[in-house]
Amino acid sequence: MSATPVSPEPLTDEQVTELVQILEDAREEIRAQLDTSREDARPVDLDKPIGRLTRMDAMQQQNMTQAGRRNLEARLQQIAGALAATLTGDYGLCVSCEEPLGYPRLHARPESRLCVRCQERLETTRR
Repeated sequence: MSATPVSPEPLTDEQVTELVQILEDAREEIRAQLDTSREDARPVDLDKPIGRLTRMDAMQQQNMTQAGRRNLEARLQQIAGALAATLTGDYGLCVSCEEPLGYPRLHARPESRLCVRCQERLETTRR
Protein backbone atom coordinates (compact mmCIF):
# COMPACT_ATOMS: atom_id res chain seq x y z
CA MET A 1 0.00 0.00 0.00
CA SER A 2 1.65 3.25 -1.13
CA ALA A 3 1.01 6.50 0.64
CA THR A 4 -0.32 9.44 -1.34
CA PRO A 5 2.34 12.17 -1.45
CA VAL A 6 1.46 15.21 0.61
CA SER A 7 1.46 18.46 -1.33
CA PRO A 8 3.83 21.10 0.03
CA GLU A 9 2.44 24.13 1.80
CA PRO A 10 1.92 27.36 -0.17
CA LEU A 11 4.61 30.00 0.30
CA THR A 12 4.32 32.68 2.96
CA ASP A 13 4.85 36.33 2.05
CA GLU A 14 8.18 36.27 3.89
CA GLN A 15 9.33 33.25 1.90
CA VAL A 16 8.34 34.90 -1.39
CA THR A 17 10.26 38.04 -0.40
CA GLU A 18 13.35 35.97 0.43
CA LEU A 19 13.10 33.99 -2.81
CA VAL A 20 12.66 37.14 -4.90
CA GLN A 21 15.89 38.49 -3.39
CA ILE A 22 17.65 35.21 -4.23
CA LEU A 23 16.32 35.41 -7.81
CA GLU A 24 17.44 39.03 -8.19
CA ASP A 25 20.90 38.21 -6.81
CA ALA A 26 21.20 35.24 -9.19
CA ARG A 27 20.11 37.42 -12.11
CA GLU A 28 22.85 39.95 -11.36
CA GLU A 29 25.48 37.23 -10.91
CA ILE A 30 24.54 35.62 -14.23
CA ARG A 31 24.63 38.98 -16.01
CA ALA A 32 28.13 39.56 -14.61
CA GLN A 33 29.24 36.10 -15.78
CA LEU A 34 27.84 36.79 -19.25
CA ASP A 35 29.68 40.10 -19.40
CA THR A 36 32.93 38.44 -18.29
CA SER A 37 32.67 35.61 -20.82
CA ARG A 38 31.69 37.78 -23.79
CA GLU A 39 35.27 38.13 -25.06
CA ASP A 40 36.02 34.40 -24.82
CA ALA A 41 32.90 33.55 -26.83
CA ARG A 42 33.96 35.59 -29.86
CA PRO A 43 34.97 33.73 -33.00
CA VAL A 44 38.60 32.63 -33.21
CA ASP A 45 40.53 34.75 -35.69
CA LEU A 46 41.65 32.25 -38.32
CA ASP A 47 44.06 34.76 -39.87
CA LYS A 48 45.99 35.16 -36.63
CA PRO A 49 49.42 33.51 -36.97
CA ILE A 50 49.27 30.85 -34.24
CA GLY A 51 50.01 27.15 -34.33
CA ARG A 52 47.42 24.62 -35.46
CA LEU A 53 47.10 23.04 -31.99
CA THR A 54 46.85 26.42 -30.32
CA ARG A 55 44.10 27.38 -32.78
CA MET A 56 42.27 24.09 -32.08
CA ASP A 57 42.56 24.71 -28.34
CA ALA A 58 41.24 28.23 -28.81
CA MET A 59 38.30 26.95 -30.87
CA GLN A 60 37.49 24.28 -28.29
CA GLN A 61 37.62 26.88 -25.51
CA GLN A 62 35.36 29.14 -27.58
CA ASN A 63 32.83 26.30 -28.05
CA MET A 64 32.82 25.51 -24.33
CA THR A 65 32.36 29.18 -23.47
CA GLN A 66 29.49 29.51 -25.93
CA ALA A 67 27.78 26.43 -24.47
CA GLY A 68 28.19 27.84 -20.97
CA ARG A 69 26.76 31.16 -22.10
CA ARG A 70 23.72 29.40 -23.64
CA ASN A 71 23.10 27.65 -20.32
CA LEU A 72 23.42 30.94 -18.43
CA GLU A 73 21.09 32.69 -20.87
CA ALA A 74 18.51 29.91 -20.48
CA ARG A 75 18.69 30.20 -16.68
CA LEU A 76 18.38 33.97 -16.97
CA GLN A 77 15.14 33.48 -18.91
CA GLN A 78 13.87 31.08 -16.26
CA ILE A 79 14.66 33.63 -13.57
CA ALA A 80 12.85 36.35 -15.52
CA GLY A 81 9.83 34.05 -15.78
CA ALA A 82 9.92 33.34 -12.05
CA LEU A 83 10.15 37.05 -11.22
CA ALA A 84 7.23 37.76 -13.56
CA ALA A 85 5.23 35.01 -11.81
CA THR A 86 5.78 36.78 -8.47
CA LEU A 87 3.93 39.79 -9.91
CA THR A 88 0.95 37.73 -11.07
CA GLY A 89 0.71 35.63 -7.91
CA ASP A 90 1.59 32.42 -9.75
CA TYR A 91 5.06 32.04 -8.25
CA GLY A 92 5.53 28.81 -6.35
CA LEU A 93 2.84 26.90 -8.24
CA CYS A 94 3.60 24.07 -10.65
CA VAL A 95 2.82 25.16 -14.21
CA SER A 96 1.61 21.64 -14.98
CA CYS A 97 -0.56 20.56 -12.03
CA GLU A 98 -0.88 23.94 -10.21
CA GLU A 99 0.14 22.39 -6.87
CA PRO A 100 2.54 24.33 -4.61
CA LEU A 101 6.21 23.63 -5.31
CA GLY A 102 7.20 24.07 -1.70
CA TYR A 103 9.77 26.27 -0.06
CA PRO A 104 12.60 23.68 0.10
CA ARG A 105 12.43 23.10 -3.68
CA LEU A 106 12.30 26.80 -4.46
CA HIS A 107 15.06 27.62 -2.01
CA ALA A 108 17.28 25.09 -3.80
CA ARG A 109 16.26 26.25 -7.29
CA PRO A 110 14.10 29.40 -7.06
CA GLU A 111 13.36 29.47 -10.79
CA SER A 112 11.73 26.00 -10.70
CA ARG A 113 8.43 25.83 -12.55
CA LEU A 114 7.49 22.19 -11.99
CA CYS A 115 6.84 20.24 -8.80
CA VAL A 116 9.04 17.21 -8.16
CA ARG A 117 6.37 14.79 -9.42
CA CYS A 118 5.81 16.66 -12.71
CA GLN A 119 9.57 17.18 -13.18
CA GLU A 120 10.18 13.46 -12.76
CA ARG A 121 7.38 12.68 -15.21
CA LEU A 122 8.92 15.08 -17.75
CA GLU A 123 12.39 13.59 -17.36
CA THR A 124 11.00 10.05 -17.68
CA THR A 125 9.30 10.89 -20.99
CA ARG A 126 12.53 12.45 -22.34
CA ARG A 127 14.51 9.23 -21.87
